[in-house]
Amino acid sequence: MSPLKEAGAIRRAARAIWRSACLIAALCAAGAVGAADLEFHAPASATEASTAAVMRDLAERLLPVYEDSDPDRYLVNLSALQMVAGNYAAADESRQSLRDRRRRADSGRPVGRGAIYDLYARARAREADKQVSFADAFASAFEESVSHLSDHEAYAVSSWLELPPQGFEEKLQALLDEQRSKDIISQDEAVKLIWAFLAFDAYRAFSPLVRSLDAAEDARRYVTDTEVAVPVPGRAKLLVTVVRPKGASAPLPALLELTIEPLVNSARECAAHGYAGIAAHVDSSDANHPPVPYQHDEEDARALIGWVAKQPWSDGRVGMYGEGYSGFTAWAAAKRPPPELKAIATYAPTAPGIDVPMSGNIFKNSAYRWSLKVTTTKTVPDSVFDDDAVWRALNEKWYRSGRPYRDLGRLFGRPNPIFIRWLNHPSYDRFWQTMIPYREEFAHIDIPVLTMSGYFAESEPAALYYFSEHHRYDPHADHTLLIGPYDESVMQHGPSATLRGLEVDPAALIDLRELRYQWLDHVFKGAAPPPLLSDRINYEVMGANEWQHAPSLDAMSGGSLKFYLDASPSGEGRRLARRKSPKSAVIRQTVSFTDRDDAGWLPPADLISRSLVTHDALTFVSEPLSKATRVSGLFKGRLDFAVNKQDMDLNLVFYELLASGDYVRLFNPSDELRLSYVADHSHRHLLKAGERQQLAFRTERITSRQLAQGSRLVVVLRIRKRPDREINYGTGGDVSAESVADGKTPLKVRWYNDSYIEIPARTAARAQ
Repeated sequence: MSPLKEAGAIRRAARAIWRSACLIAALCAAGAVGAADLEFHAPASATEASTAAVMRDLAERLLPVYEDSDPDRYLVNLSALQMVAGNYAAADESRQSLRDRRRRADSGRPVGRGAIYDLYARARAREADKQVSFADAFASAFEESVSHLSDHEAYAVSSWLELPPQGFEEKLQALLDEQRSKDIISQDEAVKLIWAFLAFDAYRAFSPLVRSLDAAEDARRYVTDTEVAVPVPGRAKLLVTVVRPKGASAPLPALLELTIEPLVNSARECAAHGYAGIAAHVDSSDANHPPVPYQHDEEDARALIGWVAKQPWSDGRVGMYGEGYSGFTAWAAAKRPPPELKAIATYAPTAPGIDVPMSGNIFKNSAYRWSLKVTTTKTVPDSVFDDDAVWRALNEKWYRSGRPYRDLGRLFGRPNPIFIRWLNHPSYDRFWQTMIPYREEFAHIDIPVLTMSGYFAESEPAALYYFSEHHRYDPHADHTLLIGPYDESVMQHGPSATLRGLEVDPAALIDLRELRYQWLDHVFKGAAPPPLLSDRINYEVMGANEWQHAPSLDAMSGGSLKFYLDASPSGEGRRLARRKSPKSAVIRQTVSFTDRDDAGWLPPADLISRSLVTHDALTFVSEPLSKATRVSGLFKGRLDFAVNKQDMDLNLVFYELLASGDYVRLFNPSDELRLSYVADHSHRHLLKAGERQQLAFRTERITSRQLAQGSRLVVVLRIRKRPDREINYGTGGDVSAESVADGKTPLKVRWYNDSYIEIPARTAARAQ
């Protein structure tokens, strides 16, 4: 296997493990069963030899007493019990009865994930009945089950079959661990455990067989050309994979993804939806032309679009799509849109100079790691780049050393000229402006655009930048935004009922990839637009379990509430007051730049927690809300302060404090602000050391959540000093050249109680 294919296989496996966990969660939600409990002693390991016998015994004891008032759910769970008990013929009959019921109820019902267990039950029944090997039985059941499906349905089944057993094993082990301290198991818990075991047992049985069966099916359905070289004068060639359906009777619209890494591509998925799918990346093996992130993607994209449009299988129309970097390349192409580019559909796109390699004009260490990885010609093994411990150690080493940020590469032992070049452009200057549409260039983008992002996506500011600027310079732009309780993983791995500890509303559990194809079908094939995308902004209200729609960011809220940073104590923090105190007061904050005992500290990743980490921070807590309050949109405010430095970096974190005592993040990551750039990302305006001054700000992130009656709003105002970010010592000079020697004098801030936060909110009564 080539290094590029091997890297793709590794990433495909990681993505699939996540998706397998989501599949198990869906299967385990089969529903409540009877109230009786069963004696059960959980085995120690999911993989030990005795586990199958223990689970079979549990299934056999549950079968005679299992009941459910929902006929479909009864048959679903009955078939699982029968399979684990070893009665595959009965399970095959149960699943056939289920299919018959559903077919009568809805003849147009799409193939679902239960098809995997239809196939497995049939294969096991055939194995026992025909006295053949499981491999032969599964191959014949696969051909019988998949051959009659449409390309779209067959692709879905294949993608579910490709999930690796590891994810199922981890879920089963977690359930066994939960059960081990108990001697009794409820029927509800037993069904969940049966499903988890069945999923693991089935996948470990058929996983070795799937790749060859899928390959044969793909060869029957698609024409695939791999690593086609498309030359670009003066730079490394582009390597292109093209997948198109064999059954196409005419040239097709093409969907193009261009990235800098040979990541898992979606070309086959595009073909399964009736398009010519093209995945392209820069040839990183050419030492004479190493990849250069961001700077040449416009030219590369234009060259690719022109090449695609001229191919005999293309109808001349090209859409670009992607996530992260490939989302950026779609916008790079739109800077001077070629006539063949007809649509853009991106999820969590990045925007160089906006959210990468810095956020709020504050550089992130992850940019050094990533840029070194994509520009090196394999002189550093991928295992080093993929080892988080290596990079945490580098962060701590640099942080403790107090050396300038520019020395990060020297400390690692690998100079990185790309990273240094970026550090030379801390403002959003012409260097960054030439990479994506800027100002009036947005007015020339007259094609349909779909942008999807999440309240917990790191790149959310980039998505909002593209959306806002496009509508700012073209008020009639055909640009739709969908946003909800998602992060970058959701598009790759599918929706999950929990996200970093936070329970996700059922309404938000939609397949964003399928939604994207529905939108593309509307653009390219004249299909009806997806109902969910009914306005310019379409957003899920967390806690309310509903989608709302608005024509603009300002229209999301319908009002606002102002809270002042009050000096009065409130629990372990200070008051977040609805009214300004008539008496002027000051809150003092001091941060030492020389103290590096916190080198191992990073903000917690969980979105819900029982306590706050108030590291270098002030906390402000409101009174309990008298009514349920809906927060939707951008946060604004004004800081009134005096500081002894010419600059400082802030971090604003917003929480709902539930009556239960849980803190829920309203969005994440939190807003990062280098105060000298708050007024203008493109030009630095230093603070006036020692003088009282006011600074208006507006967050670069939006959220939507229904705050419960009795909840409190919490604001954490933190001075930004952490080992994985550039440190601003406040001299007013080049921040990347400052060192701890510039920070011998602590940062001292006086916050005046004229400071306020304005949240986009309205009470639940007004929200109806």
